[in-house]
Amino acid sequence: MSFRTAEPALKDVLDGIAAGHIQLPDFQRGWVWDDNHIRSLIASLSLSYPIGAVMFLEAGGVPFKPRLFAGVNLQPAPPPKTLVLDGQQRLTSMYLALRSGQPVPTRSEKGANIHRLYFLDMAKCLDESADREEAVLSVPETLKVTSDFGRKVDLDVSTPDLQYSQRLFPVALLFDLQGFMEWESGFSAYHQFAAEAMQFMQRFRNEIWLRFQQFKVPAIELSQDTPREAVCQVFEKVNTGGVTLTVFELMTATFAADEFNLRDDWENRRDRLTAQHDVLKAVDGTSFLTAVTLLASYRRHKAQGTPISCKRADVLRLSLTDFKALGPALEQGFKRAAELLAEEKIFDDRSLPYATQLIPLSAICAHLADRTTQHGVKQKLLRWYWSGVLGELYGGANETRFVMDIQDVVAWVDGGGEPRTMRDANFAPTRLLSLQSRLAAAYKGLAALLMKHGGRDFVSGTPIDINTYFNNAIDIHHIFPRAWCEKQKLPREKWNSVVNKTPLAASTNRFISGDAPSVYLARIQKVKQVAPAILDELLTSHVIPVQALRSDDFDTFICQRAAALLNLIEQAMGKAIPGRDSEETVKAFGRELLV
Repeated sequence: MSFRTAEPALKDVLDGIAAGHIQLPDFQRGWVWDDNHIRSLIASLSLSYPIGAVMFLEAGGVPFKPRLFAGVNLQPAPPPKTLVLDGQQRLTSMYLALRSGQPVPTRSEKGANIHRLYFLDMAKCLDESADREEAVLSVPETLKVTSDFGRKVDLDVSTPDLQYSQRLFPVALLFDLQGFMEWESGFSAYHQFAAEAMQFMQRFRNEIWLRFQQFKVPAIELSQDTPREAVCQVFEKVNTGGVTLTVFELMTATFAADEFNLRDDWENRRDRLTAQHDVLKAVDGTSFLTAVTLLASYRRHKAQGTPISCKRADVLRLSLTDFKALGPALEQGFKRAAELLAEEKIFDDRSLPYATQLIPLSAICAHLADRTTQHGVKQKLLRWYWSGVLGELYGGANETRFVMDIQDVVAWVDGGGEPRTMRDANFAPTRLLSLQSRLAAAYKGLAALLMKHGGRDFVSGTPIDINTYFNNAIDIHHIFPRAWCEKQKLPREKWNSVVNKTPLAASTNRFISGDAPSVYLARIQKVKQVAPAILDELLTSHVIPVQALRSDDFDTFICQRAAALLNLIEQAMGKAIPGRDSEETVKAFGRELLV
């Protein structure tokens, strides 16, 4: 990759946009600047103030599909010589306001769609004490500014004579030399060639008009040998709009060069994925591309011994051939992953511990295909999955782990040793107390494990499946109610931890209210007609220590339930949890958490 700096004249840049020599890569978003931004930009240009550098990419290297700037209509569009990576909003605003000759489609301060033409108040422009932004007037396409619901005309510039008389110059003529000269002649004639008017016009030409002609646009020009991944990284570093360019958008532009619409393909695929699996709403286009890249790289590794990788640079090198060949298998892989998670009581994206872990899980499912339905294979997949969740191993950059996962898990299914993710996974008993909200993956994971364990609602006794989960608004609620705990001045790190929470229907949580457990349990038995023995069974299904709860013994409850939750974690991960009797555990809980 090489680059150079340049300072092309603004006029040349706008002419290049109008001719189609300068275009946008298709990943660029639409033009979004509002009326105030445009007025401010025109004011800055009139003062020769810097407006920031733009970045160009020499066309002909990376095969992006180009598109014309907003307001440019050329049929057919010529092949571009230059693509704009950064500066789209400014260049589009300048082109539409100064060069297009058409009303500018923009937005008001309140977000209403409007069309505007812009004028310079010549007298204010030449007055050094005047606010230059106030010298830039925005008027409707009717060229009349009205009030009182259109009954009163506050400003009328609908004819050249009205513009001459009020000394309001249309900015659309700034780069139209013939139009400017005709307007200048008309202005002089209207004022009967009076010396004052002629001198005034001459000052405007020299001090304002000439600045626009001489304005240089600072530019960085990337050569056509710039690779795709560099374009992506550069765009993210310099993009002044503050909007990150995703890999998906970059690949959309790349595939579009081969007449393949990745965006339409993904929207259709996403609809199919989420039609029956709410959990797959967590999957975006970039995740799907990453999963395809991972599987493609793994299969090349198996066939040719090449390294496996699915980093951003690898995704950007994904061929359309590989995408078309493996896309259907990955779509099925994501569906298989969703079905597997549904059996684990993970039904939607809100309850999903890690969206990122869906990438290796789906790639593995796509590779194993029907083998994922075999009991032994499924149990191995689940042990690996829960190790990742409860070991909290997918919170950062994960591409290296994805690569380990697809190799290790498939090899394990085929008779090899345990995956490294399983060996890496650990859970400290004191972590239970710091799991305070659903932001943590292990917090969501424990809620799912409780549902999988058979947790039944305290009032209805109904076990949680996909229907009751959505119909009854199942969520994670306190067992010892918050209001009661705060009244008793119990330590928040204990009563607000996952140890004191369990999945319950919203209606049950409301019925529990803020009373002590002994009170609300008695109310359930009396009002809801649940026999004490049955209610004890329902509590036990949530691994709740019944006697401690019924006697409002909070400290005993916390320790006994923490030990029970650790048992669930051990079963899911398939390994013992050390530290149940450590000094740190005893200090945090007040006693050991033995089995």
